[in-house]
Amino acid sequence: MDLRGIVLAGGTGSRLRPLTKVTNKHLLPVGCKPMIYYPIEKLTGVGIEEILIVTGVEHMGDVVGLLGSGREFGCRFTYKVQDEAGGIAQALGLAENFANGQPLAVILGDNIFEDSLCEHARHFMDQGMGSRLLLKEVSDPERFGVAEIQGDRVVGIEEKPKDPKSNFAIIGVYFYDATVFDIIRQLRPSGRGELEITDVNNAYVERGQMTSEVLQGWWTDAGTFGSLSKANELVRKEPPK
Repeated sequence: MDLRGIVLAGGTGSRLRPLTKVTNKHLLPVGCKPMIYYPIEKLTGVGIEEILIVTGVEHMGDVVGLLGSGREFGCRFTYKVQDEAGGIAQALGLAENFANGQPLAVILGDNIFEDSLCEHARHFMDQGMGSRLLLKEVSDPERFGVAEIQGDRVVGIEEKPKDPKSNFAIIGVYFYDATVFDIIRQLRPSGRGELEITDVNNAYVERGQMTSEVLQGWWTDAGTFGSLSKANELVRKEPPK
């Protein structure tokens, strides 16, 4: 498959201190594996052989020491350092040379979910252009970026809205064509000084090139003590596909 994978594994992990005082959040255990193994295995399960790992300066050595060349996973890893906390879109922008014009499957490194990505990747590749988001119906959408959808088409995205237009949360699994880097170059930092992935996604919405699919199995992030505990419980009861 002419699809390249990216795992975004930066950030300071401040919500998980003191666990993250000496290690990257994505190296913490979930079940019997480091957290970062799960998004990697989702990508290799699709048949992706080229995967970029983006992480921060402080713990890059630990990440490389754990993952190595990718041989253990049946893929090849490339590594990029995000020098400072500049947002998800800034981290994605570091992947332009790695992408080499190919479409991308991007996963935030603390996403743990049950479903395989195979069907979702195939539908994106059949789409031929634009972007595709994975969504999950949740009971508390005001905590997330929320997609307003018509059929499979995304017609609007709001970040942590007080009055959500749907219950479909954007979970942090994205498919993009190569024009994503043109969009990132045109972004301006938000009020918190970061390049926001919501702005990237809304650019595709404005073009009419954003579609979506809803995960059927369980999903959680693992970025807080509560969600990390939930991830461990879910993996133990129903291992990801």
